Amino acid sequence: MTHDTGGKNNMKIYIAGKITGNENYREEFAKAQAELQKNGHIVLNPAVLPGGLTKAEYMRLCFQMIDIADQVVLLPGWQDSEGARLEEQYCRYIGKEVEYL
Repeated sequence: MTHDTGGKNNMKIYIAGKITGNENYREEFAKAQAELQKNGHIVLNPAVLPGGLTKAEYMRLCFQMIDIADQVVLLPGWQDSEGARLEEQYCRYIGKEVEYL
């Protein structure tokens, strides 16, 4: 995965993708996080949130991270996630920069 931000370093980047029903989500999100950090970015990773919250509570936290982020990166397969589709719609609604991997 190569991520080109047009020379913008130290961007805050939120990772969006399928978590629920994806057995490999921790590895997929960790790989994306490592690549983004290697390129000097601050990564907001929802895959490391604690367990035990409701779907609504997770979405509220994720929307807050999206609000803080300079850009949102959508991992392959994001379309198969209700939450990631909501995140993508939210980004379009508020005008947040989105990159589709």
